[in-house]
Amino acid sequence: MVIHSDWGSWLPRAIESADPVGVAVWYLGCNGFALKGSGGTTIFIDPYLGNGDPPRTIRMLPVPFEPSAIRGAHAILATHEHVDHVHGPSQAPILANTGASFYGPDDAVAVAREDETWPAAYDISDEQLTEVAEGMSFDVGEFRIHVEPAHDPDASHPVTYVVEHEAGTFFHGGDSKPADAFAEIGSRYDLDLGVLAFGTVGMMPDRETGVPTVTKWYNDGNQCIEAAQDLRLDRLLPSHWDMWKRLTANPTALRDHARSFEHPRRLEIAEIGDHIEL
Repeated sequence: MVIHSDWGSWLPRAIESADPVGVAVWYLGCNGFALKGSGGTTIFIDPYLGNGDPPRTIRMLPVPFEPSAIRGAHAILATHEHVDHVHGPSQAPILANTGASFYGPDDAVAVAREDETWPAAYDISDEQLTEVAEGMSFDVGEFRIHVEPAHDPDASHPVTYVVEHEAGTFFHGGDSKPADAFAEIGSRYDLDLGVLAFGTVGMMPDRETGVPTVTKWYNDGNQCIEAAQDLRLDRLLPSHWDMWKRLTANPTALRDHARSFEHPRRLEIAEIGDHIEL
């Protein structure tokens, strides 16, 4: 699969040339993010540049860049094994071009190592693929990354990430629904900005039969705010609402859900290609 983008390379060049005072966070659409710190460390979380699998899953967003356009990256983090979070054509060329490391839970690394055979198919080393588990912490440049639990019944082994920097702390929830662990995570970390997947219930063709089936993959508004409250998020940045036909949502509706709760203190709305400061 060859990935093509009509956007050219302006977004990779914008990330590459940025000189943030603290941490800059770019929304790549779907559940993908790029973080760049003041020291130049750049990490990607769940970058996905594929078109889905039409007519079942249909991408509703432009592809923001071609993976070969990424010239500077230190790590890619995957939250779980689904194709829009672990995708060889999107991610392996970045590893090959930059020498970055790929981190993910066991089933996510198994997709890269065994199902898609990235080391052989993309000329990367097996040592670039690193398995992580809940409770682990590791450093990537100026970032300290903590692996925390998730609750995503559709995934075999999902995790969440807390990314600490002297400028602030970022939380990526993957596709997690509210989790028993979130209140404890919220008490241990001061989470400045948190990402939670948001979407609607829609009729998606069944993978095996093609019959339209009621499908709910992401948090609804109540679940988003429940999770944000448990995590004690200062700012909530909803993701995934823009990606799949039949499951798109309006993130501004979360303002009404959040209004009477202590957390999140602010709702951040980002469109693909936007960046905000941590």
